[in-house]
Amino acid sequence: MKLTNNWMYALLLSLTIVGCSQTESTTEQIEAGQENVVGDQSAKKEDTKVILFFGNSLTAGYGLEPQQAFPALIQQRLDSLNLPYKVVNAGVSGETTAGGKSRIDWLLKKPVDIFVLELGANDGLRGIDPESSYRNLKTIIEKVRAKNPEVEIVLAGMQLPPSMGQQYTREFGEVFTRLQKDENVILIPFLLEGVGGNPELNQNDGIHPTEEGQKILAENVWDALEEIVMNETAQ
Repeated sequence: MKLTNNWMYALLLSLTIVGCSQTESTTEQIEAGQENVVGDQSAKKEDTKVILFFGNSLTAGYGLEPQQAFPALIQQRLDSLNLPYKVVNAGVSGETTAGGKSRIDWLLKKPVDIFVLELGANDGLRGIDPESSYRNLKTIIEKVRAKNPEVEIVLAGMQLPPSMGQQYTREFGEVFTRLQKDENVILIPFLLEGVGGNPELNQNDGIHPTEEGQKILAENVWDALEEIVMNETAQ
């Protein structure tokens, strides 16, 4: 997908606003054990598996109600199929890979069966060295596997517009394909496929998906999750 410079400009402007407005309060909730459990908390069957969505404002559903964010839509899909999964939305707006590496330990106090990692976009927009982003994401993956050896890991890929420079844009994109190969994770090539750069599917800031945009993100994620949940349920 071709991303416009206007989309990039809007994203840079909104990055500071989003990071300052929501990160602190959301982090405090998560560290206090109050992460957003999307599934029905009354259903506490021993065979219920946990899907942890770990990301930034895209995962958090910035600007929308929690039930409109793609993790909640995934929970609705799972429930409609009578699959025994509980979705936990641990998205924090403004989060970077370094911030994610710092807070992941708080979320690993409970078992995780499927881990969806959606971080990196804010690194790219800040011009952070892609090698640093790679190491941070790799560390997060290693920490999750150390606590949950049988965990399935899905990595949400991200792309940057060419205005960041061809070399940087290429190296940033390679962070995700390298991790797919090096860490044997399942890759969503581009989380915002079909949404990024489309003003009709983004809020007024130009980059955060609308309710309809989140539905497309949910489909992009489901394409990667479907086989995993079906196979695990069949076992």
